[in-house]
Amino acid sequence: MKISKYLHSCLVFELDGYKILFDPGSFSFAEGLVRPQMFADVQAIILTHIHPDHYDIDILKSILALNNDARVVTNSQIGQQLDNTGIPYTILENAIEHLGPFKLQAFPVMHELIMDNPLPQMTGFLINDKVLHPVDSMEDKLLEFKNIELLIMVTMAPFANEPTISSFADHIKPKQILPVHDGYAKEFFIKQRYAAYVKHFEKLGVKFHEVYKVGDSITI
Repeated sequence: MKISKYLHSCLVFELDGYKILFDPGSFSFAEGLVRPQMFADVQAIILTHIHPDHYDIDILKSILALNNDARVVTNSQIGQQLDNTGIPYTILENAIEHLGPFKLQAFPVMHELIMDNPLPQMTGFLINDKVLHPVDSMEDKLLEFKNIELLIMVTMAPFANEPTISSFADHIKPKQILPVHDGYAKEFFIKQRYAAYVKHFEKLGVKFHEVYKVGDSITI
């Protein structure tokens, strides 16, 4: 399974020629470094929650204009918005769905608190029983996935600090970490903070992948 990062929380999972795009939001496309054409060959698009750094209707439309066969998978809150656009979608909130060679176990997760901002409906995923994608959640119920092969981990956010983030991952005890949610930081700052994460997790025998450039990937 290959996982490629396209800034912030925009990810492409690829296995046996099948590609799933997660969360093509505004932060990833803001500077023109990521373009809709990069995703013209995806078979599915998953939208985890309604926040603009994860979901942008104009970006979604631009990708679908290049590939109207891509299947859109999301939750009810985003679905209500899509009802007004004519874009077909599948609801996946608390169930298991198979897309090509991928097994997706979807479950509701609580977004971390943001100042003066209502909590959105948000869906987390376990992918092929190997990858935990809790999106913007660090709630205790995620501890049921201890010792997972790969944790997709928020690294910087208005709703968390590094001690909170690292403590969450310490308790999950993954074998590897793929960092996300860094799209509003300058490269020099990302490199500095990722070096700090590497140092922290090395002591626990956890591989922290310093992935931040457009299209950089890992394979598990």
